[in-house]
Amino acid sequence: MKTLLITVALSALATGALTQTSEVPDNLEKLSNFQSTGVTEFTYVEQGGAYAAGIERILTEEITLPEGFKIELYAIVPDARSMAVGPQGIVTIVGTRKDTVWAVTDRNKDRIADEVKNFAPSLTFTIPNGPCFSKDGFLYIAEQNRVLLFPAAEFFYESPDVAAFNLVSEGDLIPPEEESFNHSARVCRVGPDDRLYISLGQPFNVPPPEKMDLYNEWGIGGMIAINRDGSGREVYTYGIRNSVGHDFHPETGELWFTDNQVDGMGDDIPPGELNHQTAAYQNFGFPWYGGGDTRTIEYTAETPPEGLIFPAVETVAHAADLGMTFYSGSMFPEKYRNAIFSAQHGSWNRTEPVGARVMVTFIDEEGNAKTEPFAEGWLDENGEYLGRPMDVAQLRDGSILVSDDLAGAIYRISYGE
Repeated sequence: MKTLLITVALSALATGALTQTSEVPDNLEKLSNFQSTGVTEFTYVEQGGAYAAGIERILTEEITLPEGFKIELYAIVPDARSMAVGPQGIVTIVGTRKDTVWAVTDRNKDRIADEVKNFAPSLTFTIPNGPCFSKDGFLYIAEQNRVLLFPAAEFFYESPDVAAFNLVSEGDLIPPEEESFNHSARVCRVGPDDRLYISLGQPFNVPPPEKMDLYNEWGIGGMIAINRDGSGREVYTYGIRNSVGHDFHPETGELWFTDNQVDGMGDDIPPGELNHQTAAYQNFGFPWYGGGDTRTIEYTAETPPEGLIFPAVETVAHAADLGMTFYSGSMFPEKYRNAIFSAQHGSWNRTEPVGARVMVTFIDEEGNAKTEPFAEGWLDENGEYLGRPMDVAQLRDGSILVSDDLAGAIYRISYGE
């Protein structure tokens, strides 16, 4: 198996699709050539103890779920953001908005993680928010301005040295002069067409008009699709402000995604969005619309393009809808099959906070969608955040994981256990 993986990776290098440059850090170049970096130590995160007990108390006493469901602490994971569950069910890779990627392992399969350690410790990451796996075991990590490929991550992750390649080199995901601390948390998914889909949030609250041609060319404020060897890049989606969650319907293969809308317009406008894309190159209205059909002040005098797509669901303003996944398991009752579970991170731009909960969206046979709360209680009656859900992922047993970057934790929600 290892020989096959090496052959695949080296073949990609030979075609020039996966390239190295003189600016690549030495350790990445070594890992790309299957050479040792000399790094031998991991950083391990303690599980259990008083900190875990405090989180468990919140889950037991504060969080409400539909009848028959249960929520438990799965792992302590600092700054836990987007998650990717390995296709073999061995490891869950967890991104952050800092410089660390975590590998979470439940070795005895009691549905509580036994080990949390940093992934690929010899590498330096920059906002590695977005991990995603292909069905055949290739891990992709979308950073602020780079995408790395890790063939057979579930096979190699136990070692500090893990085979790694540049899929999109540093500075080639977006122009370096457009890098920003704002809206730089990328997410990725491998689509039903076996291409990689990556969202690129734009850095402004509302971008100035002189930036629009550049952003449309690169897919900033949109979503790009590339082949899994890094070739064939195209802009697939336009008119997004900052999407940090997308997935493909298990039956139709169509793309659905959340989007965070314009700040500073008031407590109750504009709405957040859950969008449904039915064809390539559709435009979802930003920056002419700040959310739903609410026009932005900056573009009021501009005539919007024709054929814009408005959201399938408008959500409460400023709740910050982030990570999402379609449910394809068999553990939950049948009505949840092909429903969307999504995380509302919680508001900052509101006099009375909202959000901090897990939502579920049901889609009927005509494609109509309805969203309602599923798990809530992380925002207490005093307006204090007890946690901030960020992403949802599904384990192979049909339970779901919820990441929380405030508590630095991952929760597991099960049914009937």
